[in-house]
Parts: sequence; structure tokens; C-alpha cells
Amino acid sequence: MEKGFVAMGLFRGSFTFMVGMGCGVYVAQNYNVPNIKKLFNTYVFMARHIEETYRKPKKDDD
Repeated sequence: MEKGFVAMGLFRGSFTFMVGMGCGVYVAQNYNVPNIKKLFNTYVFMARHIEETYRKPKKDDD
């Protein structure tokens, strides 16, 4: 493998990352993007609440 191919792959990967990061920053600043961490925590809380509410009661073997 030649050195030119390795350098080109590194440059292409870095360029793609920088363009994606730039687009992400633009979207985050100009649009109302939801907070993913807050949404995730809300869904986890709802799932736990539903699971605890509808869980079968434990059997007593006394």
C-alpha cells in the first residue's frame, strides 16, 4: 500500500467528521433540537413505572 492512499483516507475521514460536526452545530443553534438525555431518562422512568405497576405479586410459599 502506498503512503498516498493512507494520507488520503485520513484526510477524507477527517473531512467527513468536520463537515458532520459543522452541520450538527448549525442545526443545534438554529433549530429546537430536543435534549436526548432528558428524553431517554423520561422514557426509562415511564418504563420502570409501568413495570412496577403491572408486575405480578410474589407468591408466598408459607
